Amino acid sequence: MRIEFPHSTRAVFHWSQAQLRIGSEPDNDLILAAGQAAPHHLRIHLDRRGWVLEVLPEANRIYVNARPVRERAILRAGDVISVGDCRMLLCADQMPAGRALPALAEQEQCTVALRAVAGPLSGQVLPLVDRLELGPQGRLPLDLPQGETTSVAIFWRDGQLCLEAGQVIESRYPVRINGTALRQATLLPGDQIGVGMHRFIVDAPGLEPEPEFTMPPPPEPLPEDVAGPRGEVWWLIATAAVLALGIALLLLLHS
Repeated sequence: MRIEFPHSTRAVFHWSQAQLRIGSEPDNDLILAAGQAAPHHLRIHLDRRGWVLEVLPEANRIYVNARPVRERAILRAGDVISVGDCRMLLCADQMPAGRALPALAEQEQCTVALRAVAGPLSGQVLPLVDRLELGPQGRLPLDLPQGETTSVAIFWRDGQLCLEAGQVIESRYPVRINGTALRQATLLPGDQIGVGMHRFIVDAPGLEPEPEFTMPPPPEPLPEDVAGPRGEVWWLIATAAVLALGIALLLLLHS
């Protein structure tokens, strides 16, 4: 994962461990200024759910995509963490252009929707049939600070789900896919599209790989199944009973 610092001259921070500690003390992995963070402010660790942010006891409130987090939050590439006046943008290591993409025939386009998870449109679900446009000429506006405008188009092309942005990457608020600024990209389920304060998750179940079917392991054999044929088992039982009876008679005669 990469951490970028928008509108700052600070260098990109690369992180490849299972845990990241952030604070103002030198023993942290990522050190922030004392005026921005507590000595040990937050921890990000990787588990089966993905990246999990944990606010440490001595920290003040943390914001993820402008929403306050008091204890824990699940993170994804493209989220912005705010600690004091420091903003940290989480970026996926893999660029969208380098991913393996599923392809569908034109007549097999699956159901797709954008789920707004942050920003003024938060809570809305925007379905896509053939094409979905957001911006001045689109279905919904994308309000940005300082009067900036942009547009985003999502559409099917050659069986793949594509995105085109109507602005240059060098804009103050570029369109980002999982944290990376791009003008064009091919999308996958779970991708996060971000522009300014807006965040959208791509929901496209039909593009997700089918779960692999595996045969269950054969049941463990029972003891009587591995002991031999049924007749052999009963013969052993009868022999044991006769021996026990003989021992009992000998003990009785000698008593």
